[in-house]
Amino acid sequence: MWLSKSSSNFYGIGGHSVSGGDGRHQRKATSIVAVAIDKDKYSQHALKWALDQLLARDQTIVLIHVNNKTSTTGPDGNNLQNEKLIRDLFLPFRCFCTRKHVQCIEVILEDNNIAKALAEYASEAAIEFLVLGAASRHGFIRFKASDVPTTVMKAAPDFCTIYVISKGKITSAKKSLKPAPFVSPLYEQIQEQSNITTITDTFSTVPPPNNNFHVKENLLAAPEKTPEKPRPALEELDSFKSPFTRPGRAANAKLLMLGDLEESETDISFLSPGRASPDRMSVSLYNDMDLSPTAATSSRMSASSDHIFGTHGSEELSSLSMDSKGSTSSQTLEDDAEMKRLKMDLMRTMELYSTACKESLTTEEKVGELQRWRAEEKTKMEEEMRKLAEQEKNKSRATVEKAEASRRIAELESHKRVVAEMKALTTEDDNQDHKFNYTRYTIEEIEESTEYFALSRKIGEGGYGPVFKGWLSNNAVAIKVLRPDAAQGRSQFQQEVEVLSCMQHPNMVLLLGACPEYGCLVYEYMANGSLEDRLLRRGNTPPLSWQIRFKIASEIATGILFLHQTKPEPIVHRDLKPGNILLDQNFVGKISDVGLARLLPPSVADDITQYRMTSTAGTFCYIDPEYQQTGMLGVKSDVYSLGIMLLQMITVRPAMGLSHHVKNAIEKGKFSEMLDPFVHDWPQDEALGFAKLALQCAELRRKDRPDLGKVVLPELARLRDLGEESMPPLTV
Repeated sequence: MWLSKSSSNFYGIGGHSVSGGDGRHQRKATSIVAVAIDKDKYSQHALKWALDQLLARDQTIVLIHVNNKTSTTGPDGNNLQNEKLIRDLFLPFRCFCTRKHVQCIEVILEDNNIAKALAEYASEAAIEFLVLGAASRHGFIRFKASDVPTTVMKAAPDFCTIYVISKGKITSAKKSLKPAPFVSPLYEQIQEQSNITTITDTFSTVPPPNNNFHVKENLLAAPEKTPEKPRPALEELDSFKSPFTRPGRAANAKLLMLGDLEESETDISFLSPGRASPDRMSVSLYNDMDLSPTAATSSRMSASSDHIFGTHGSEELSSLSMDSKGSTSSQTLEDDAEMKRLKMDLMRTMELYSTACKESLTTEEKVGELQRWRAEEKTKMEEEMRKLAEQEKNKSRATVEKAEASRRIAELESHKRVVAEMKALTTEDDNQDHKFNYTRYTIEEIEESTEYFALSRKIGEGGYGPVFKGWLSNNAVAIKVLRPDAAQGRSQFQQEVEVLSCMQHPNMVLLLGACPEYGCLVYEYMANGSLEDRLLRRGNTPPLSWQIRFKIASEIATGILFLHQTKPEPIVHRDLKPGNILLDQNFVGKISDVGLARLLPPSVADDITQYRMTSTAGTFCYIDPEYQQTGMLGVKSDVYSLGIMLLQMITVRPAMGLSHHVKNAIEKGKFSEMLDPFVHDWPQDEALGFAKLALQCAELRRKDRPDLGKVVLPELARLRDLGEESMPPLTV
């Protein structure tokens, strides 16, 4: 029977009275006993306990199943399949009730909230005893975050007694506080079903055929219940077995079994989740039909064959019994022959069914074996792919580590050569303290000025360590700290001290002092940070005007020319980029981070200055292509880096492929689209000339690049003067 949670009429559900004289739980004559079921062992324990404690023979129990709407909605085919699954769900419970001589009524509720559906049904149907299985992960009540039995006990009406059963014992219970306020609307239907059951049981025990007519007439006149038959010995067992394996069962048991075989192919065992053996079912039927050929047995076999083949109903069975009163002995023989024929047909049908079941099991086993094989193959393939990927990853890591080690070795060799050259230029008796002109600070002074290197004092991260702001001698300073693990940084530290301590220039960052023991360099503090930060407007700073950009370009070129003109050896910076150009509070550009600078030998300084290096250094996009390919270092290597940096100053675009993009824009007449959009008053002609000069500096071949002092610097100075004529007020 299908019911929804909003149904107000319930049909065919009820129970008989039970008194507790034999230790059972007490209940009234009109009380209804219901058990909530699903396909789990806890539901089975609940039903067994209810039959043992609340019900007696030939009484009626209500089996309730809540069907979750969200899991059953779908196409019509799915609905038919869901109905078949639900029919199969009730079959083992119905069989167990039949074995216990208890009538069962099946109720299906549809609702998304299982606990609410059970509580509402108990209230509307006046159910006074509700038995539930204990909550479990895969129990009959499918829930995610709530305990359904506890929720039902809270929501159930006061007149309903609730038992929660686990493994044959009560785990929790709620006693009723008052009797039901009304008689269950199901009780009348229960009475009708009980009368029908009484007539059927009586008819199954009638005497031989010559008295059938009178007995049936008396039964119809006064449908009183016949004395109870003694229960077979199989009912004394604790475990649940199929009701169709008991010898001497009434004809209605065979009808129920055969009807279930027609209706469903589900398992008829109660506790075991596996399918019952069809061979055992066939033997059970043959044993039942080999009983003595009495009139009662003939009547039951006729009922069984009518149920299977659909040729007789219950009324035709009664007519057959009445007609048999006046039959002759020859008719009896014909009936016996017909019964034997039906018996043979039934045996053949069961053999076919057994064969089909065996073939189905064999097919299922083969399918399962094939699925397991596929899963194993898939797992093996995934494992092999994972191992191959890991091997490739290890090879790639080893290659990268090898390349990094080679680079470090080359840098160490280069540093050793620089140190050797510097030592060769000085006499052995020179005092090391007087060779370099810088102030030595102690580590205590450095720590005090930076508040012991507090994070609040950190203003940046250099190539080989962090940079902190501090105060020394009442002057703001920037302190660059070498990380202890930066082996390459030590050579750059020594190089920077040697270069900056020997020179001073307005466009070079001033080195105030150092703490050589702890790798600390003390510079003048540059209030406006790096050119890169200001071009990218980090910290939400305003964009630099085109006048300031032209001025900074001229100042950078002036500082580079100063390095190239040092005596006795020219110095090549090798790492010019916007991040190494610092701006003071007046936006004066100064070159910093000369840790990679190299001194060119005097023998080649007067020529087209080139010097072969064992390894290249610098930032990738700004390195001279010829220097990168051939290792030939010269002063025009810095000119290439300057050209890329000048293009970035007017476009604020990444350095990768920038010269190519600008050249294409100029050829297509779309150069204005390349300019920084945050500057709205670009002088188009001057900006175009600035870009063309930068492209000449960034030529791939060194011989095609212009001279820094004769060509580049004069043009940049002209553009600087043009900008100073219309220079706006400086803003920080």
